[in-house]
Amino acid sequence: MYTISGHHHISMLSKNAKQNNHFYRHILGLRRVKLTVNQDDPSMYHLFYGDTTGSPGTELSFFEMPFIRRTHRGTNAITQIGLLVPTEESLVYWQNRLQSFHVKHGEITTYANRPALHFEDEEGLRMVLLVANGERIDHWQTWGKSPVPAKHQILGMGTVEITVKHLNKLANTLQMFNYKEISRTANEAIFQSVEGQVFGEIVVKELDGPSEKPGLGSIHHLAIRVRNDEELAYWDEQVKARGFQTSGIVDRYYFKSLYFRESNGILFEIATDGPGFTIDGDIATLGEHLDLPPFLEQRRAEIEAHLQPIEED
Repeated sequence: MYTISGHHHISMLSKNAKQNNHFYRHILGLRRVKLTVNQDDPSMYHLFYGDTTGSPGTELSFFEMPFIRRTHRGTNAITQIGLLVPTEESLVYWQNRLQSFHVKHGEITTYANRPALHFEDEEGLRMVLLVANGERIDHWQTWGKSPVPAKHQILGMGTVEITVKHLNKLANTLQMFNYKEISRTANEAIFQSVEGQVFGEIVVKELDGPSEKPGLGSIHHLAIRVRNDEELAYWDEQVKARGFQTSGIVDRYYFKSLYFRESNGILFEIATDGPGFTIDGDIATLGEHLDLPPFLEQRRAEIEAHLQPIEED
C-alpha cells in the first residue's frame, strides 16, 4: 500500500517578485533555490524558496502576477501555511525579528496543539511558525548563508490549513490517500499523512459562506509527496477511480506531477521527490540565475526580454 510521504511544496500568487524575493530571502532567511518561469505561461516568474537544495517538504513557490487584485477571503480555500522552527526559544527570536522588520504578527500562542506565532507577509499571505519538537525529515539541510542563525532557521513545512464548506468531502479524499484522522471537533479535524509527524499534517476547518476569490497573497495549490513515477501513476488511477478528473502526469523537469480538484474545489498536486532542483545547476550557485526547462531554452532571449530584474538595487 502506497502512502503520502508528507507535503512536497505549496504554491502562492504574488503581485511583486522583487518584494517577494526580499521578504523570503532576507527576512525569513530561506534560500532561493530556483529562479525560473511558469512553464504554462513563461511570461511570469516562478520562484522557489527552501533549504539548501529545495528539498521536498521545504519548498515555498510563488507565481508573479503583476495585475492581480486583493484576495477576498472566504471558504473553499487553502488558508494558512505552517512553517517549522526548532524550539520555543526560536519563536521568541522570530517575534523580535518580525518586529524589527515591521512584519505583521501576533503574540506567541498555540495552534494545532503546538506553540505558535502567526504572521503575514506584505501581501497578506497567512503563515504560522510552529515548534517542531524534534520532528524533521532527514534530507532537510540548514542553509549556511542564511541571515537567520542555524538554531532558529525555518526547517520546512508543517501544518497546512484548508477551509471548506464540506469537511467530510475533503476528509474522504484525504483518507483515499491513507491520511489518518487524529482529532475532530464539530467543525475542525486534523489529518496526518505520516501518523505522529507534523510535516504531512493538514487542519481542515468547516466554514459556510462565500468561496474565497483568489488574488494577492492567496494560496494556489498544495503539492503532496510521492517517491517516484510508479507511485504517481498509481495515484493517478486511484484519483480517477474516485470520479475526479486529473491533468494526467505532467513532466515539470524538476519533478513529475499531476493535478486534480477535490469536491470543494481545492486544487491538489501530487509530485515526485526527484530529480530535484540540482538537475540543471550545482548546489553552490543554485537559484542565482534564470533556469529554464529544456523545452523552453530555445526561447530564452524572448523570455528574458519580458522579465523585470528582481535582485536588490
